Amino acid sequence: MIAKHRLAVKLPGLNMKNPVMNSSGSVYFGLEDKGFGIEKTGALVTKTVTMTPRAGNPQPWIIETPSGILNSVGLANPGIEKVITDMLPAIHKKYGDDLPVMVSIAGETVQEYVALARLLTQTGFVTAIEINLSCPNVDRGGMAFGVDAQAAAEVIEALREVTHLPLYAKLSPNVADIKPIVKALEVAGADGIVLINTVMGMSLDLEKRQAHLARGMGGMSGTAIHPIAVRFVYEAAQTVNIPIIGVGGITSVADALELMMAGASAVQVGGALTHKPEAMIEIIDSLPAVLDKYKFTDVQDVTNTFRN
Repeated sequence: MIAKHRLAVKLPGLNMKNPVMNSSGSVYFGLEDKGFGIEKTGALVTKTVTMTPRAGNPQPWIIETPSGILNSVGLANPGIEKVITDMLPAIHKKYGDDLPVMVSIAGETVQEYVALARLLTQTGFVTAIEINLSCPNVDRGGMAFGVDAQAAAEVIEALREVTHLPLYAKLSPNVADIKPIVKALEVAGADGIVLINTVMGMSLDLEKRQAHLARGMGGMSGTAIHPIAVRFVYEAAQTVNIPIIGVGGITSVADALELMMAGASAVQVGGALTHKPEAMIEIIDSLPAVLDKYKFTDVQDVTNTFRN
């Protein structure tokens, strides 16, 4: 089988040449040439967009820890108007029609989510929407929707009425049980689930007796959360029949396949790009040999092959 066909994955709104994409926020809007190789990936996921521009939380936004990155950016973005007039046309000019574009959105109310989806649907530049129901670094909206099955379902039901675009709900691991939440989203009309967003964490300065982050708590990403992501993807895959996109601590092709084996159909890479911008390309280039090693005909055969 030709290598490029072996790597292809087709999900609602995401006809991808391989299963690797960036996570929201990790490449901003993908317009700056920083060696990410976005044109070679399966899809581009934008920074989370809100109705109005946001400056984000007070600095510092990001600190390094021995086991990963702790961030409290707070959904800093230029707002939907600028994204529609400037960012999306520029993305299309840079990458053309070959690269699926999934725009991440967040609202403080259901009505804001609806307004964002309606506006994006009209652009013609968007192939899918990622609904951020899981940001831990804002006071209103964000994770408040994603940790409650009924609230999360209400967002999806409202969006389903105003857009034909596929809807992927990005969820938080900061819950006791993900299963009722993903099931409620499937019933409400979600086309896919994205797991996981960051894990809530905190880091303290012993000398100053203060938190290192201005906001205090933040979202933990990086290698430390990878086993948590594997667990959540597995539990969700045993609960729903819609596709799952796995994200969390991916630094290698083995990490990516582990999430797929647990039940993901595709993966997102985020924190690894901070230290190694070419991380996605290395994973994509390594896939054919790893598929051969583990005797998979193509990458889609990996999904849900965990034997419990």
